[in-house]
Amino acid sequence: MIENDDDQLITFLKRQLGIYKKIGELSSLCGNEIFFIIFSPAGKPFTFGHPSIESIANRFLNGNIPVIDDAHALIEAHRMVRINRVIQLYNEVHNQMDASNETRKVLTQQVTSGTNSNCWWETPLDQLNPRELYE
Repeated sequence: MIENDDDQLITFLKRQLGIYKKIGELSSLCGNEIFFIIFSPAGKPFTFGHPSIESIANRFLNGNIPVIDDAHALIEAHRMVRINRVIQLYNEVHNQMDASNETRKVLTQQVTSGTNSNCWWETPLDQLNPRELYE
């Protein structure tokens, strides 16, 4: 148990996003409208409603009149945008890795081919012409 009130509130606020995420998963699994009130350690209420608190309140207050709420469609569209962005970033990194591997192969080939052939400075002096000797 966290004794300090400030530490309790900080811990709650850090976990708040995870709590909301789990509530959202629960509501999508149930397929129903859901409404939660969570109280912080300081007694402050935090509310969560799916698809929205307003639509749930209107439905309750208006005698079960269905409210058209396209929050789910917006959430799904946002999720798809994020997924496409991750795929795009993955492809960019993958292309950079491929280019880096090709560069590495070319450099490795140049280094290994350079060691197999005799360079001018490795040629015995009696086999060099005057210009090569001067260089």
